[in-house]
Amino acid sequence: MNFLDLKDISEQYMELINPFSAEKMLLVGQYMRLEEGSRVIDFGCGFGEVLALWAGRFGISGLGIDIRPYACQRATHKMAALGLADRIEIVCGDGAAYTFPEHSYDAAVCTGASSIWNGFESAARALGRALRPDGRIAIGEAYWLADNVPPEFKAQQPDFYSEAELLQQIRRAGFELEYMVRASHEDWDRYEAGNWNGLVRWLEHNPSHPERQQVIDHLRSSQEEYLRYGRSYLGWAVYVLGPSLV
Repeated sequence: MNFLDLKDISEQYMELINPFSAEKMLLVGQYMRLEEGSRVIDFGCGFGEVLALWAGRFGISGLGIDIRPYACQRATHKMAALGLADRIEIVCGDGAAYTFPEHSYDAAVCTGASSIWNGFESAARALGRALRPDGRIAIGEAYWLADNVPPEFKAQQPDFYSEAELLQQIRRAGFELEYMVRASHEDWDRYEAGNWNGLVRWLEHNPSHPERQQVIDHLRSSQEEYLRYGRSYLGWAVYVLGPSLV
């Protein structure tokens, strides 16, 4: 069972698949200056919850891309159920390879999926190609909360940075940091526990599955990593980026 299969299992009872709340995501939309008719492209859109929230509150339209068939199916069904199928398109595929019309969106989004382009700075540059001149970016990214991260944990996450380092990457990519909304410990707890719940429920329903032990191992290792390291040393935030002032 590969990592994406495990994510399909762990996230099965979740809608917003980041350590964030709907209220905070709506606040992000406000600071992105979304309004009726704004066009949004969301890379790594998951179950389409961000697009659905913004369509309901701000009246946006747009496109979501995700590599997981399960996520795309759920997102597509969600848009149909909410009456948004004529405004929000879901595409299943590799976001880095997806060809989109450049400079045609009011907002470009990537929450928790900068790995599509192998890192935060390259993600910002890629998202920037989608924007109209006065468009804005929202990137959700993990960051180190402290300098004294245990070496064994830091070595497992070579692509994470401090917020000061992320700020420099934002500026090198040609943007200004206009706003940010951070996840709280409670947001993190809800997200991690939601994943554990999905895994436990799957194990209850699949007592004889040949890959059951792998799911158990993934559950226990993720619990140990979060409670030993993640909750103390790892933060998460959505950064709103606007055009450079220079």
